[in-house]
Amino acid sequence: MRVIVWGINYAPEFTGIAPHSVALCEFLHTRGHDVEMVTTFSYYPTWRKLPEDEGKLYRTDIVNGVPVHRCWHFVPGRVSAVKRIIHEASFITTSFLRMLVLPRPDVLVVVSPPLALGAAAWAMSLLKRAPFVFHVQDLQPDAALKLGMLKQGWFTRALLWLEAFAYAKATRVSSITRGMLDVFRSKGVPEEKLVYFPNAIALRDAPAPPPRGLFRARNGFGADEFIAVYAGNLGVKQGLDVLIEAARLVTDKRIRLVICGAGAQRDVLQARVRELGLPNVTMLPLQEGEDYRSLLTDVDVCFITQQAGAGNSFFPSKLLGLLAQGKPVIIVADPESELARSVGEGQYGLTLPPGQPAELARVLDSLAADPQRLAQYSAAGQQYVQQWEKSAVMENFERELVRLAIESSSEGRKAFR
Repeated sequence: MRVIVWGINYAPEFTGIAPHSVALCEFLHTRGHDVEMVTTFSYYPTWRKLPEDEGKLYRTDIVNGVPVHRCWHFVPGRVSAVKRIIHEASFITTSFLRMLVLPRPDVLVVVSPPLALGAAAWAMSLLKRAPFVFHVQDLQPDAALKLGMLKQGWFTRALLWLEAFAYAKATRVSSITRGMLDVFRSKGVPEEKLVYFPNAIALRDAPAPPPRGLFRARNGFGADEFIAVYAGNLGVKQGLDVLIEAARLVTDKRIRLVICGAGAQRDVLQARVRELGLPNVTMLPLQEGEDYRSLLTDVDVCFITQQAGAGNSFFPSKLLGLLAQGKPVIIVADPESELARSVGEGQYGLTLPPGQPAELARVLDSLAADPQRLAQYSAAGQQYVQQWEKSAVMENFERELVRLAIESSSEGRKAFR
């Protein structure tokens, strides 16, 4: 089976959507399928291209056996609504041209965002006579509206039209949570089109964790400090100001909040920490590779936060890595969100609504004094995460792609006759 995956994020990016596109491509490659990736030059989450990629229009790399076709796109130094539109449109344009010269795939897998890539995929599917799966990692219009980043108007109506168009023209519509599938149903996507394709994690043959103490020693943290960490994208959707306000209110002097990452809100958060003069808050760069694994070994509890209103619009897949490493998790999210539902099912931590720093401070004080409860959360999380083991998840999606390719081939032969 020949598969082309088309999306804006790929390795060497190591956070966000990229690792999951990498996992899909490399799994299909190891299963003997002919798979190629059409993507950009790496830029996320720092919103800067690597120096060696600057000024390049196109390039094809071979990454672990997978041909990766990189296409130039505009990356703004400071993200705004208009610049983000140009950013996504530039990728769609250059990658569409690159797609034109690639051999016809049996199946096209299109990763959204960008939302408008769905319309481009429909045109390409007609030109290549190939079915396409529209795989949604983030419900862009829903999130932007609920978070107040977009107002009702002609632009919002255009986005919703693009969304509906992509769902209507795609052969299948897949997403990473069952809550997102419910959103698709509410938007009129027929049941027979829907595919559950969650982000996954490799649990079998996972490397042993680094020795304890490396992260603490490297950053000057004491062995007796209770470290609560947020690691990842520092954006508006994360609502990270609640962590800083909670740090001001904790009473246990052993508690240290660590915020490490990159993103549009980093400077704002740093300014707030300086303004409040908080000695118990440390901001670090984004941790990767062995540094991130050392972080997970040493910290006591991890945060995943969402701004009020985010609901089921997106689902931070880094949760899987935290659970696999036995980390108790404090979720800050709407009570009706997929994240809150997940905590209720898995019992691996606590969930709090956004905008309650005093309650968050109380929870931190309580957990710092209760190692037995932390151990219970840790064991529950390691059990709960088993359902997202990578091999099983990928095999299910592979079967769906093979089925789709066979159906498309049969329909093509009928049309030819």
